[in-house]
Amino acid sequence: MAKIVFAGTPDFSVSSLRALLGTEHEVVAVYTQPDRRAGRGRQPQPSPVKNAALAANVPVCQPESFRDEHALAELRSWQPDLMVVVAYGLLLPQAVLDIPRYGCVNVHASLLPRWRGAAPIQRAIEAGDTESGVCIMQMDKGLDTGPVWHRVSQAIDKNTTGEVLHDQLAATGAQALVDALPTIFEGSTSPQAQDDVGACYARKLKKEDAWIDWTRSAEAISYQIRAFNPVPIAQTRVEGETLRVWMAVPVDGPASVSVAPGTVLAESSDGVDVQTGDGVLRLLQLQPSGKRPMAVKDFINGRSLADKFLEAPL
Repeated sequence: MAKIVFAGTPDFSVSSLRALLGTEHEVVAVYTQPDRRAGRGRQPQPSPVKNAALAANVPVCQPESFRDEHALAELRSWQPDLMVVVAYGLLLPQAVLDIPRYGCVNVHASLLPRWRGAAPIQRAIEAGDTESGVCIMQMDKGLDTGPVWHRVSQAIDKNTTGEVLHDQLAATGAQALVDALPTIFEGSTSPQAQDDVGACYARKLKKEDAWIDWTRSAEAISYQIRAFNPVPIAQTRVEGETLRVWMAVPVDGPASVSVAPGTVLAESSDGVDVQTGDGVLRLLQLQPSGKRPMAVKDFINGRSLADKFLEAPL
């Protein structure tokens, strides 16, 4: 039985924590980011991982960083054999990587070396990838550059949103982690080094990424909309107001090079058809400012978009 320290913060991490708690190994401590202010009252809120750890009666540590000796000494005090890191949100210096007997392993939501970085789930869908997955990676000083112990693929289809892939990979990652532990502890084989030739970077999501550029193709915009559902949600503007787009699909339609991208070509209960830089995109689910997402048929009952022009902010 090994002593494991777990480090994670968001919902994605919880599945892996619970999977570890179900093994023969002992989770001696859980590290998660400090409580952050959230909600209308701006009160400090515990992370999903903290809630899960407390419910399982596992000690919780929340250092701001590992730059001071006190945080490093506390980590050493747990005498971990392994540290498992899943979307923790803090960079681990070499001093941390060197503490556990078997080092630190990371559950990363991509098929490395593709999509190293902070937002691999959304960037994979946004790029039109047809496959994603999870890698159990031995951590080194680089950004997701360590050798891989185990990998499991996951298909991305035309209905896969950021939320769907997030949930699939959270479950897949938890099982992949459990499956990889015997190999890691036995030491009978070595992890496989990554080939940097295929590496690409999944940069952190920003609010401006959500704005739709209608000069792009209908297919590319549909990828963006699926990738950013439910966060940060793709959006456009109509007559000065923000309009969020939750679902859309490219369709065959009477597109015309003489019509400016962003022009609404037609609307019906089936959807709102918009001219793009290449093809027609049918909007299926919309959210006006201050209201909940709704099907297009409900939206157009209260407001028509016929002949309107959709645009991004300047």
